Amino acid sequence: MNDRIITDISNYIFVSDMPEKVDAIFLPGGSHPEQPEYAAELYRKGYTKWLIPSGSISVKRDKWPGVRAKADIYNGDYRSDCEFFTDVLMKNGVPADAIIEENKSGHTRDNAFLSRKIADEKGIKIKTALIVCKAFHARRCLMLYQMAFPNVAIKVCPVHCYNITKDNWYKSEQGIDRVLGELTRCGSQFIGDIKEYLLQ
Repeated sequence: MNDRIITDISNYIFVSDMPEKVDAIFLPGGSHPEQPEYAAELYRKGYTKWLIPSGSISVKRDKWPGVRAKADIYNGDYRSDCEFFTDVLMKNGVPADAIIEENKSGHTRDNAFLSRKIADEKGIKIKTALIVCKAFHARRCLMLYQMAFPNVAIKVCPVHCYNITKDNWYKSEQGIDRVLGELTRCGSQFIGDIKEYLLQ
């Protein structure tokens, strides 16, 4: 096995920064509570004023899939990623008036661009932001949110879901499928966007 291949893919996909004080935290959709729990922790520590959870149901499904963990704590009748994330945030000490909900997106690109739309509509000025996302989703989230918010300094503070990490992804079929799927999408989903972004 070529360790250089693993290292290069790992360094590209698993973007990770230290948290710092920002205007907003973006939460691209999902059904794991770890994302909003960590975002709530950062809020309580004074890292941000706004949290923007995003997501309806996946374009691949016809209904919300259900809570992936801690369903005994987070047991609402959730109809979307955004509803779920908002409940987790509030149960972890985030007041409702700090949450800007985006509940129409069905995939990551829409998470980013519809979050921009809702922030603009509400007059929220964002110059700095963190993304709290799944670790293997970090690069694609960063690319898309940076395109949606080109003048915002964005960093990524990921959480681990499905037990897939930078250090172990290549040791399981699920990890390999997830990470190489992200690697593929970081190319195929960006052809038009990258050209437009570079030619601005």
